[in-house]
Amino acid sequence: MELIIDSLLSALRLIVSLDGDVLSITGRTLAIAATSTVLAALICIPAGSLIHFHDFRGKALLVNVIQTLFSMPTVFVGLLVFITFSRDGPLGGLGILFSPAAIVVGHVVLISPIMAGLTISALRGVAPEIRDTAVSLGAGRTQAIVAMVREARYGVTTAVLMGFGRALSEIGLAIMVGGNIRGYTRTLTTAMSLETSIGNFELAMALGIILVSLALSVNILVGRLQHRQQR
Repeated sequence: MELIIDSLLSALRLIVSLDGDVLSITGRTLAIAATSTVLAALICIPAGSLIHFHDFRGKALLVNVIQTLFSMPTVFVGLLVFITFSRDGPLGGLGILFSPAAIVVGHVVLISPIMAGLTISALRGVAPEIRDTAVSLGAGRTQAIVAMVREARYGVTTAVLMGFGRALSEIGLAIMVGGNIRGYTRTLTTAMSLETSIGNFELAMALGIILVSLALSVNILVGRLQHRQQR
């Protein structure tokens, strides 16, 4: 118990004193997660909208597959990315393995099903009358789709936040494709794992407090958005 209390107090001192390692790791983690989230959103919000607004054979199966991939193991994604960008892989020539770019690619693959699936769910909750009203007022097909996406903005934003939270808390693929290199690819989760293994509990605890605080902030925002959507 004494070890926990001492580690916690030391961790708080590191945070309050704006320790360089803490700030560097936190900033890098936020940058990687934010970049991954933006790229995934640019792909998955339009993709989810296309899936929702178009009927085609196998649509239900596709949606089920997307929802199944919500819980896709991070180490499996890490394996796929590692093979793809390894020296003998199809994209090995890019030379991005063990770099932040490789982690971003892995995160995009990991969170894309979450964003696409939650976008589809959000659009399902929009009353069809909104689309009919937009069309009756002279809106084209694309304009009507944009109007419905705007109506589902809280649900779509929730999808983006959930993807961001998933990217923040991921560890498996970050270690596999990033290498946990100090000052380059080390993130909150990978640094916590390393510092704990070498007995540096103060830094590990400080990083853990920051990670939990970020996750809590994301969950609070998601809760508020869901509350607004239900009003």
